Amino acid sequence: MEIQTYEHDVLVIGAGGAGMRAAIEAADAGSSVGLVCKSLLGKAHTVMAEGGVAAAMGNVDDRDGWKVHFADTMRGGQYLNNWRMAELHAKESPDRVRELEQWGAVFDRTKDGKILQRNFGGHRYPRLAHVGDRTGLEIIRTLQDHSVHKSQISVYMECCIVRLLKDGDRVVGAFGYFRERGRFVLFKAKAVVIATGGLGKAFEITSNSWEYTGDGYALAYAAGAELLDMEFVQFHPTGMVWPPSVRGILVTEGVRGEGGVLRNKDGKRFMFDDIPENYRNQTAKTEEEGWRYTQGDKTAMRPPELLTRDHVARCINREVKAGRGSPHGGVYLDISWIKERIPNAREYIKKKLPSMYHQFMELGGIDITIEPMEVGPTTHYTMGGIRVQGDTQMTSVPGLFAAGEAAAGLHGANRLGGNSLSDLLVFGKRAGEHAAAFAKAQGAGWIDEKEVASSQSWALHFMDAPKGDENPYKVQQDLQKMMQAQVGIVRKEEEMLSALEKIQQIKERALKVQAPANREYNPGWHTCMDLTNLVTVSEALTRCAIERKESRGAQFRDDYPEKSKEFGGLNMIIKQGPDGAMQLRREPTKPLPEELQQIIKDMG
Repeated sequence: MEIQTYEHDVLVIGAGGAGMRAAIEAADAGSSVGLVCKSLLGKAHTVMAEGGVAAAMGNVDDRDGWKVHFADTMRGGQYLNNWRMAELHAKESPDRVRELEQWGAVFDRTKDGKILQRNFGGHRYPRLAHVGDRTGLEIIRTLQDHSVHKSQISVYMECCIVRLLKDGDRVVGAFGYFRERGRFVLFKAKAVVIATGGLGKAFEITSNSWEYTGDGYALAYAAGAELLDMEFVQFHPTGMVWPPSVRGILVTEGVRGEGGVLRNKDGKRFMFDDIPENYRNQTAKTEEEGWRYTQGDKTAMRPPELLTRDHVARCINREVKAGRGSPHGGVYLDISWIKERIPNAREYIKKKLPSMYHQFMELGGIDITIEPMEVGPTTHYTMGGIRVQGDTQMTSVPGLFAAGEAAAGLHGANRLGGNSLSDLLVFGKRAGEHAAAFAKAQGAGWIDEKEVASSQSWALHFMDAPKGDENPYKVQQDLQKMMQAQVGIVRKEEEMLSALEKIQQIKERALKVQAPANREYNPGWHTCMDLTNLVTVSEALTRCAIERKESRGAQFRDDYPEKSKEFGGLNMIIKQGPDGAMQLRREPTKPLPEELQQIIKDMG
């Protein structure tokens, strides 16, 4: 069977913000680059990051700086972060934003012409550079416009990678197929960058798009790379809950950054009832002070709606479980109330939040300028992922790099809003730079034709030689429902142990799925292969969540509701054992250098 073959210095798998930024950097370093995207170029999930890109530029509040951003990121991540990544991110994100501006990104502006920055949860000062509530879309547009002029970059759209190929310990290529026709493809590469995003489709309710089936994590794991802290999955506090067809679609944190408030069915702003100890000296105690903060008053403190996402999500979950939720199982997010405070509030909201206005009007029949939205937590982001070196983004496997949501370390136990977009810019650049340097230094590797043939046979067996009659869609749905119910926003040991048993059962069922028909236009076949990745990442996530016997950041254990000093200094590492079984080990975090410890102390 004919296999199309392409050869590049650097292969980038994933064409969202991190992937495109890596491709640009590798091309600028003189490398031939192959850019593989599961969907169409420009349709990456990065466009759903709406509120802004976090960078301590100090355009709105000159008290901001990289040290404050670093301290905020470490505090938000509960100090499980890779401190070197947090340091680089805080220092380099302003330059990456200015670079985007030079490449044509059109940011909102202050009155004196600087890039405007807004408030966001967990950030001490207004720090998010934004384009209304369409920032991710603007970043993708800018990176795409900048990359299409580079002849060194070849784009392969609607292409899925099913296996990484190795020469000894080193990654030297990848095997995949084109979704439309089902034709197989072999990529030979001197270095590979994984930028495939997250795993939200392992859960029933998610803001993630269909591509997010944990492909990058599973590819790296199968190639021998380590996965880090997979238990930390962020449930964004505000996703749509009604109508059912749009349940889980993201409602940007920018709504709260512009003054939106959360209320239960009784109209009470319940976030004032639960302010964590380590945020009390930064959080408003009255509605008036919170409003002044959103309007730029430097003497005021932020409203409790702008606490970290993990905390806000749990507070919403608590209200719903206590019977104080909205009619469709959420709470109310209200931006329309600002008509009491400012003139022309309707036009202000439509200008600041155009996507949200359109989204609720078209999908829910709700005019957010005059009535509240119903929202609830939705699976949103994976803080865990492929373990990488902070400076280079290389994994434990030579020649294999990772960036963006696919890589772990920067965010620790919980990500601050807006840090994802600066993450993919800072570390997408670094991954591309160091992948190009690796490719130049190492040269081409050897491709084992037997491994290629084995990969092809595995892909074909779902239709050529089915071992059972399991429907891949049904198996995936059962996995999603189980993960949502038993490894979701509130976790218990007995439920997760039961989930682990069910994952083993689903793993057996996944061996029996079939998609008989032609390879052309066969989404069932694609789902068979995606399902394999989802099962792998679900098992890794569940094992880590069971092992971490504490509540920290995005992990809340009902049976261990407090933080543990022991686990506060431990990362969870997942690796494939010699026998193919998944192995987990605890590893102490690296201590912060004294100068960074001092920064955190100085920042309060």
